[in-house]
Amino acid sequence: MHVFVWVGFVALIVGLLALDLGVFHRDDHVPTLAEALGWSGLWISLALAFAGVVYFLYENNWIGVGLAFPEDVSGAEASMAYLTGYILEKSLSLDNIFVIALIFSYFRVPLAHQHRVLFWGVLGALVMRGAMIGAGTLLIERFEWMTYVFGGLLLATAIRMLIAHHETMDPERSPVIRIARRFLPVTDGLRGERFIVVEDGRKMVTPLLLVLLLVESTDLLFAADSIPAILAITSDPFLVFTSNVFAILGLRSLYFALAPLLSRLRFLKASLVFILAFVGVKMLLAHTDPIPMRFSLAVILGILGVGIVASVAYPIPPERRPAPVEEELRELRVFTAAGAKRAAILALGGSFLVLAAFWFARPGPGLLAGAVGLCLVGSQIVWARRLMRRVMGERERHE
Repeated sequence: MHVFVWVGFVALIVGLLALDLGVFHRDDHVPTLAEALGWSGLWISLALAFAGVVYFLYENNWIGVGLAFPEDVSGAEASMAYLTGYILEKSLSLDNIFVIALIFSYFRVPLAHQHRVLFWGVLGALVMRGAMIGAGTLLIERFEWMTYVFGGLLLATAIRMLIAHHETMDPERSPVIRIARRFLPVTDGLRGERFIVVEDGRKMVTPLLLVLLLVESTDLLFAADSIPAILAITSDPFLVFTSNVFAILGLRSLYFALAPLLSRLRFLKASLVFILAFVGVKMLLAHTDPIPMRFSLAVILGILGVGIVASVAYPIPPERRPAPVEEELRELRVFTAAGAKRAAILALGGSFLVLAAFWFARPGPGLLAGAVGLCLVGSQIVWARRLMRRVMGERERHE
């Protein structure tokens, strides 16, 4: 990949960000729904238009694009991979939007200041994801067996997303917030849109900076899921990076357009679980039975479409009065979810140990899979022993 292509793309993104913050959103204000939808449409249009640029670059092998890594790629194949990666990243970002909305709500950040936090959050996300994409593509290029590791991580993420409940998150328990409060003086409230202020002769950070740090750390966690997901689509660093960038650039306007509506999309999370599971399986089969790109794009669009249509057709029923046993059922659900999570971790750790046994003759992947499996199983061994004692105790009691 020629350096001029990268420099030109980065310059384009910097210019778009400068126009966004310095011209169009120079003054903080609460965007209307029409304005948010308009900006979302603009960013999506730019992303789709860039697919034509990708086609031109790869079809004509312009200054070496598409020749060396990972193999000769035609313009049609490259643009299809780019669009599939973009749609995948856009879909996964919806869950990120929901978590960001919870963070803003917890810290009571006014709507007028949220755009500023999201702008700097996106800027930091671009840098972090660029580094992660470079590391991920390098690992896959040098170690083919890393595709199995990433595929297993995607399946584990799908299980975690199925079990986790964002509604119960407590931002104050985040390690990022704890460390920041311990080492940084924090004001007792917001100071407008400012992240750092000087009061009583010393510099202090505002809660708005804590929100920014939490948003950045949240995006880092989501990137750990989404980067392996898009690497299941293509390992070309240019396609991975560009599709990621355009998906992130539209995140702010998409947040203001969809944040109030996400709670009504009751089947969206299930759709994301199935999408992650599909790309995980796709990555595991990459070396034996590769899934065609067109089929992957159709499956991702189909799963996402079914989730949205089902949410519209079967909306969440109106609030009802809690039944007498509802609290007990809620506690049972929490207990069952915690047990299922631990069982899933044990199953995943056992799977890695089985893979390590098969890869024993290959020290690299065998040792790594064995280490991962032992760590996962070891983290839950205490819980497993308690569960076994409980089961044996119940058995002896009945006997």
